[in-house]
Amino acid sequence: MIVTTDAFAGISAANRRALTMLHRAFNRPFDAALAAGALSADVAKTRRLLADLADGGWLARVRQGWYITVPIDASEPREWREDPWIVATVLFAPCYIGGWSASEHWGFTDELFSSTYVVARRKVKPTDQIIQGRRFKLRSVPQEEWFGTEETLRRDTAVTVSDPHRTVIDVVDVPESAGGALHAAEIVRAYFDSEHADEQQLLSHSERLGRGALFKRLGYLAERDGLGSAAFIEACHERVSKGVSLLDPTLSDEGRIVSRWRLKVNVPHLLRPAGS
Repeated sequence: MIVTTDAFAGISAANRRALTMLHRAFNRPFDAALAAGALSADVAKTRRLLADLADGGWLARVRQGWYITVPIDASEPREWREDPWIVATVLFAPCYIGGWSASEHWGFTDELFSSTYVVARRKVKPTDQIIQGRRFKLRSVPQEEWFGTEETLRRDTAVTVSDPHRTVIDVVDVPESAGGALHAAEIVRAYFDSEHADEQQLLSHSERLGRGALFKRLGYLAERDGLGSAAFIEACHERVSKGVSLLDPTLSDEGRIVSRWRLKVNVPHLLRPAGS
């Protein structure tokens, strides 16, 4: 961003220079340590500078200690909001955008969610957070489950998002990440109807995650809705684990058991027609 002197009317020359450097250095949230590096300044002094600039409306606070630059022509600087995907990328790193948010990104749902779903590779507490008035839902996964992602650009910032196949695997594995099993089933249908559908990649991701309940849900939903090939459905069936699992673990355990899939369908709308 090129900033003119007139745009900085009412700010000291020293702070004007610092703000210009911050605009040039950052297109994503930053803290005092990062800003001090960009300004070649002392961290403690930079921390005070950032607080002063934010109090004057020249920067906006993302959360305590984290800031974003504000377009000079913003009508309400203190109300300026950063893209939540960029906020998540910086504050919860390493992480990827998944669940319902990734499903929206890939066109697998028309549902409008008011929060951003984030999968982090470290423990993040609390798992529900509100930052700049926007809600974030967080889930943690171990290092060995970190796969099936790719990068996309948001305002020239690289953001990691689950790929189409991992997105489907995640919402079937953790239906809550889709807003429930009913939405997960819709996402699975949309995936198979999309250009991204790839049975082998779906099976590969599922095997790598290695959870029997995942194959139960995925196979059941595919067979119920006539999705995929017979070979794909049989491959899911061969990988079904022992015991009975719930279609949606967040709901009560009341429902009909589909013995073929060792699955209790506790979402009435997702029961197969009788005798099928």
